[in-house]
Amino acid sequence: MMLLRLAVSPRSRVAAPLSAAARTLSSGSVDISVPLNFWAGQRRTSRDKCNKENVYEPATGRVLCHLGPCGAAEVDQAVKAAKLAFEPWSKLSGMERARVMIEAAHIIESRREEIAETEVVNNGKSITEARLDVDSARLCIEYYAGLASTLAGQHVQLPGGSFAYTRREPLGVCAGIGAWNYPFQIAAWKSAPALACGNSMVFKPSPVTPVTAVLLAEIYMQAGAPEGLFNVVQGGQETGSFLCHHPDVAKVSFTGSIPTGQKIMEMASKGVKPVTLELGGKSPLIIFQDSDLENAVRGALMANFLSQGQVCSNGTRVFVQREILSEFVEEVVRRTQAIAIGDPLLESTRMGALVSRPHLEKVLYFVEKAKEEGATVLCGGERFVPADPTLRGGYYMTPCVLGDCTDEMTCVKEEIFGPVMSVLSFETEEEVLQRANDTTMGLAAGVFTRTSAFTILCAEMWLEPIVWLSSSKLVPVSSTTTTSRLWRCRLEASRCPG
Repeated sequence: MMLLRLAVSPRSRVAAPLSAAARTLSSGSVDISVPLNFWAGQRRTSRDKCNKENVYEPATGRVLCHLGPCGAAEVDQAVKAAKLAFEPWSKLSGMERARVMIEAAHIIESRREEIAETEVVNNGKSITEARLDVDSARLCIEYYAGLASTLAGQHVQLPGGSFAYTRREPLGVCAGIGAWNYPFQIAAWKSAPALACGNSMVFKPSPVTPVTAVLLAEIYMQAGAPEGLFNVVQGGQETGSFLCHHPDVAKVSFTGSIPTGQKIMEMASKGVKPVTLELGGKSPLIIFQDSDLENAVRGALMANFLSQGQVCSNGTRVFVQREILSEFVEEVVRRTQAIAIGDPLLESTRMGALVSRPHLEKVLYFVEKAKEEGATVLCGGERFVPADPTLRGGYYMTPCVLGDCTDEMTCVKEEIFGPVMSVLSFETEEEVLQRANDTTMGLAAGVFTRTSAFTILCAEMWLEPIVWLSSSKLVPVSSTTTTSRLWRCRLEASRCPG
């Protein structure tokens, strides 16, 4: 079992009521001393004993484990293991691959609470959100398992009785590089389509959240996958570089920041490797005067404060029609101030800790910058210190609503990636569509209005690949889209009508 692989210190544990299971972990109770790398069917220890870095528990600020990066030799071993697994895996039928993936999904479902708790310790988000992340990972694997048996080529009739046909063939070893905001979920999102198509994978998690990807590797093995099908290497930029440059890696998929995505695209281009990038966003949310205000407020809160605001598709530029601006702001501020901040492993918590101290400092800097540029802090934007002494070193802040914002402000133009909502006013439809589309980080958009014809028109006029209509944050794995905007190459979601 997963929890037996975690060295848990004998600290006091705080019980929280659960409908399905008893709480197993508590914030400040976990120390991890086991290897977090995984290739050729087992956990592996990094050879680098000198350059280990601390990994911190966001909820408490204490050291969770020490992470040694994988060097070139270890990355090579992982890629070789993946290459060996690729041969038998790629020769299986889609139905045979699907059976293994479905079994993996069943294991994830049976261990939902364990994985969710570990993700909370790993990332700092609330347990209620972590459970949904685990569900999303499972659903993704189930969905692509269903597609595995449908992959087929084409038969083309030619003159004179001749014919041609095409085959869909897997690429080989794929590299996945994950982000820290959805560690377990992203590992599943990247591996599921690759494995369904007959590929193998070497996955590198973010060094900030290295804990849960190895659990997925073990689950795939337990489900019957060949040794080396899904491997995990830990480390930072250098490890990622070894992976991107490896001659046996056929494709690279990355989720993370824009600057790192640019570097990965450059590295992959040297080997003419296809690249999938999921990068930054600065998404607009438009609220018209005829909208259901209650629904719009709920949508704005969801679009800004989910996962402590650490979501690339968050609608952080909230455009509100002037006629309802004061009423909207009053209600949004009231509800923002009521958000329960604290121990992410407690059921009552609605906002946990940001992922790291440097990231917390960065988000607080954006709030100060906004004030300097003329924005008004309507609520929040400050460090939060929980009453529980165990949590006082954690990375908490109060969710922030900024008023009097303009399009030229830093808080409106740059991705903050934290719980900060920027509210702007507008007069006309034409004006707000032009302003909303004025960004290089096209990713998502939301529209709240009762005028159904206009919502459809809006959806067609957006440059963003995801448009939510009178809803927010619906991301079914069965919908996929591609966009040519500057910073977005692919996203596993599409338009989601409310």
